[in-house]
Amino acid sequence: MAVETLTFGCRLNTVEAEVMRGHAEPHAQDDLVIVNTCAVTQEAGRQARKAIRRLARERPAARIVVTGCGAQVETDLYAAMPEVARLVGNDAKTRADTWEPAPVAPERVAVDDIMAVRTAAPGRITALAGHTRAFVPVQNGCDHRCTFCVIPFGRGNSRSVTQAEVLDQVRRIVDHGGREVVLTGVDLTAYGRDFSDSPSSLGQLVQAILTHVPDLARLRLSSIDSIEVDDALMEAIAGAARLMPHLHLSLQAGDDLVLKRMKRRHGRADAIRFCAAVRRLRPEVVFGADLIAGFPTETEAQFARSLDLVAECGLTHLHVFPYSPRPGTPAARMPPVPGDVVRARAARLREAGAAALAAHLAAQVGRRHRVLTERGGIGRTEGFTPVRLAGDVPAGEFRDVTITGHDGTALIAA
Repeated sequence: MAVETLTFGCRLNTVEAEVMRGHAEPHAQDDLVIVNTCAVTQEAGRQARKAIRRLARERPAARIVVTGCGAQVETDLYAAMPEVARLVGNDAKTRADTWEPAPVAPERVAVDDIMAVRTAAPGRITALAGHTRAFVPVQNGCDHRCTFCVIPFGRGNSRSVTQAEVLDQVRRIVDHGGREVVLTGVDLTAYGRDFSDSPSSLGQLVQAILTHVPDLARLRLSSIDSIEVDDALMEAIAGAARLMPHLHLSLQAGDDLVLKRMKRRHGRADAIRFCAAVRRLRPEVVFGADLIAGFPTETEAQFARSLDLVAECGLTHLHVFPYSPRPGTPAARMPPVPGDVVRARAARLREAGAAALAAHLAAQVGRRHRVLTERGGIGRTEGFTPVRLAGDVPAGEFRDVTITGHDGTALIAA
C-alpha cells in the first residue's frame, strides 16, 4: 500500500521523508500518512497542526504518524492532538525498524533524547520522487546555540556521515541517472569535525566527490555558514567547474550588535569580505541568503544595515523570516520589536530582494546558459536561476539556451 508523506521545512526533512516512505511502504497495511514537521518558526508549527487536523477531517480512516523537529521539541503539543496516532522522534524516524511490524503495539509517543545521539545515519535513496536534483544529507545537528534557534534541540549535536558513505550514495544516484546532487545538512560547514580519528571538512568532501565520481555533472551545496568555509572549499569554488556557482549563506542580519545578540559567529565585515573573495575567484557566482527581520531590540538603524547588506554582498535570492519567538530560547526573553514593525521590515527586505532578483534577471538577457531541465517546462542555470523554456521539454536534460527576457521571477528562453 502506498504511504503518503507531508513535509514541512528544510531540504533535510524532504530527504528524510523519502527515506521513511521507503521503509514504511513494504509494511503498510492501512492508510498511512507521515507528517514530517518543522519547528524553525511558530508559523511552521501552526501550519503543520492545521494540516494534521485537515487530514483527519478529510480522511478519517487514515493513520497519522507525526515526526520531525516539531514532534521532537514540542512533543506535548502534538501528543495532545487526538488526530495523531503516533509520535516518532527525529532519531528514530529514519531507522528501518521504526516502520516494521511489531509483535505488540508500539508506544504512541516514541521520542528519545536527541542529545544522546552520536552518529548520523546516511540517507539510502537514489532520487527524490518528482525531483531533478537529488539531495544527499551529509551532516545532522548543530553544536552552535544561536539565541533565536531551537533546531539543535530538535536535531541534536553535530554529527557527520562518513566520506565513504557519502561517496557510495552519490555513486548510486549517478548510476540511476542522476545529473545533479545537492549536499545538505543542518550546519553543513561543520561537516567532519566530529570525526575524532581523522577530522575532515566540507571542502575535502566536495573535492573527494568531484574526484571519485567523475560522471556527476553538477554538485551543489545547500545553506552554508560563510565564517566556517575552509580553504579546501574555497579551492573547489575557484577551480571546480562542476561545483555550481551558487551559494546560499546563513547571514541572518547585517548589524554587528544584532549579530552579537543572535550569538552568530561572524560580523558584518566578515560577510561582505567573504562575498567579495568568492566573487574574485568565481565572478559568475550567485548568492542567496537567509535574513531575519525584526529581531528583538533591533532599531530602525540596525535594520537598515541588513537592508544595505543586500547590495553590499550582492545578494540575489533572499529567504526572509519575520522574527518568530521560540519558547525557551534566549531571544524570546529579549525586548521584542512590535509585530507590525516586524512585518513591515520583512516586507521591505522582500522588496529589496525582488529588486535585486529583477536586476540579476535583466543582466542575463541575451546571454547563453546551460540549463538542467525540470518538470513544468523550466530549467535551472548553473547559478540556480529558473528559466522558462519554450515547448514541451523532458525533465533531466541539459539544454543550451539563449535568454530572451524575464518576468521578474524567472528567465525566459527562446
